[in-house]
Amino acid sequence: MYISVRKIKILSFLLIALVGIYFFWGKLTHPIGVQKVSFTPSQSENFTKGNLNFSIYRASTGVSQDVIYYFHGRNLDNTIWNDDTYYTSLIQSHWQKSKVKPPTVVSISYGPEWLLTSKNSRESSGLMDDFISNLPFIESKIGKPQNRILVGESMGGLNVLILGLNHPALFSRVAALCPGVYLDSPFSDLDKIQAAMQRTGADPKVALGIYLMAKKYVSNEEEWNEISPIELIKKANTDYPELYLSCGLYDKFGNYEGTEALAALANSKGVKTQWHPLYGGHCSIDISSLADFLIIEEELELSYDD
Repeated sequence: MYISVRKIKILSFLLIALVGIYFFWGKLTHPIGVQKVSFTPSQSENFTKGNLNFSIYRASTGVSQDVIYYFHGRNLDNTIWNDDTYYTSLIQSHWQKSKVKPPTVVSISYGPEWLLTSKNSRESSGLMDDFISNLPFIESKIGKPQNRILVGESMGGLNVLILGLNHPALFSRVAALCPGVYLDSPFSDLDKIQAAMQRTGADPKVALGIYLMAKKYVSNEEEWNEISPIELIKKANTDYPELYLSCGLYDKFGNYEGTEALAALANSKGVKTQWHPLYGGHCSIDISSLADFLIIEEELELSYDD
């Protein structure tokens, strides 16, 4: 089949024109800016000890005697707390508008992707032991707090549940946002995992990522149960830290089902629990209720004259 040089030139011109229009339209319809939060950033200091990176944030107007340990989501780091495009700046804005004295915030990181586990058969395990052993060092920088509060989203949400439910005596409150909580384990049969994805609407690519990350830190069902919030909450009682749980109905990680079940189990064990189901996707967050939960109001001591 013969194609003339003229036709080749015309087709080449049309192809170049279409590519040009595609890129021009993409540029034209792409957002030209980003919504930022109006707030006064906290004063910060950064520290490193071994594999642990942490940042200490203090509000410029002063802080309370409590401390919040913040655990970030996947592919973030310990410097995210002051980011004016992230939900953490909305929390600070809420506190500033409410004129409350917030806790000191310590943002914790072991890299872009990690799970807190006790030392087990996996080489990457043991980060929970490392964090607990480093608590005295961290608190030598801030002073011993009156209350320790945990908060984290996504991967961080799972990590604060693992930490708070394994060491309930150390923490007063735990806020887990869109945490990776599942009724089935990464070691379940493929049929069960597929059924779970169908029930929850989890993105298969995301589910594979979760599966691979979990297998990096635990090697069998027994080790998984040591960090599964669904299993850990079964040991809970009324002395456990107060929980704040939230998740979007259309969470692409499939986190809604497990988080809702965790809230029900916690309530059945007498654990004081706030459950915030939200209409939205992964890490939809109710800022006002979360920001208020992170503030523990001091009890006033009343004295009476005789």
